[in-house]
Amino acid sequence: MRKFLCCIFIIFALGSWISSSAAGKNTSKKSVLFLWWNVENLFDPENDPATDDDDFTPEGKMQWTEKKLLLKQMRIRHLLSMIEAHPDYMKYPDIIGFAEVENERVFKETLSPLQGISYKTIYYESSDPRGIDVALAYNPKTLRPGASKAYSVPIEGRGTRKVIVAGFSAGGHPFHVILNHWPSRSFDTQWTEPKRIAAAQVNRHILDSLRLKNPAADIVVMGDFNDEPDDTSLKEVLGSINDSAKVKANGDRYLYNCWTGYQGIGSFSYRNHWQHIDQILLSSGMLDNKGLFVQDDAFACLSFSKLLDFSGKRPYATYEKKKYKGGYSDHLPLILKARIAE
Repeated sequence: MRKFLCCIFIIFALGSWISSSAAGKNTSKKSVLFLWWNVENLFDPENDPATDDDDFTPEGKMQWTEKKLLLKQMRIRHLLSMIEAHPDYMKYPDIIGFAEVENERVFKETLSPLQGISYKTIYYESSDPRGIDVALAYNPKTLRPGASKAYSVPIEGRGTRKVIVAGFSAGGHPFHVILNHWPSRSFDTQWTEPKRIAAAQVNRHILDSLRLKNPAADIVVMGDFNDEPDDTSLKEVLGSINDSAKVKANGDRYLYNCWTGYQGIGSFSYRNHWQHIDQILLSSGMLDNKGLFVQDDAFACLSFSKLLDFSGKRPYATYEKKKYKGGYSDHLPLILKARIAE
């Protein structure tokens, strides 16, 4: 009798697990997961004579080899697999935006070994001196792609990464993604600030164009902005604010910054101080419970223990002060879970 009851219990438990798992998967299909991540120098080890990538070759300063690349790619896939297994997400991201990718080939090679998903990519080469780009991938089983375009940022010098805008639809609801990797704060913050303001103005032009066609357009702006939410480029040019009611009432002027009220750590550490230079911003259309929309728990900075170094005060970087550490990245990823209206 005891054996019989044990068998019944096991069958019941197994059935409950399958049911709850299926429910989780069904729930995940009613959402769109956005991932932003500056993956820190995803280079191949080959020398590209058209760019300044000499450091990331076997003979270069970083002694970048095929073996180191393979480990980095495994690290990236591990992060994506952790998201797929996480009870809050239960699937791979539908949209992936990466910064610091050398070329489309290494981007595709990084994602292609993932089990159970075959990402499509949208890729534009930039005029960045080191040859690093912003890369976009999407799941064709959950999203239907529309038009995409790359915008150059008008700055002096040899150029910078392009601003990428791409249209998609999920469950018949259209939305747009704008991806950014703005000029860094190298040498002096104030000296480089005009470059980031120029990038913000490009974003503003894109936003104004999209909202002119549809004031309630669903738009997600993601990137490594190399500025904090209250800096001029974000607050004054883009209209990034932390007041959702004000965004809803003035959708043509403001964007909602997802760091608002967030209790976790930042995405980048400078002198053991967490910064919020990676950001996700939302149009008023993402706050209206129509089409794509977000709820209070939509945003997170992923700080799984494996993504942090032994101190817990910094991301587990691939390089630290030009010394190879073999970690994931010097930035933490951001994730946004948007719901799809019935």
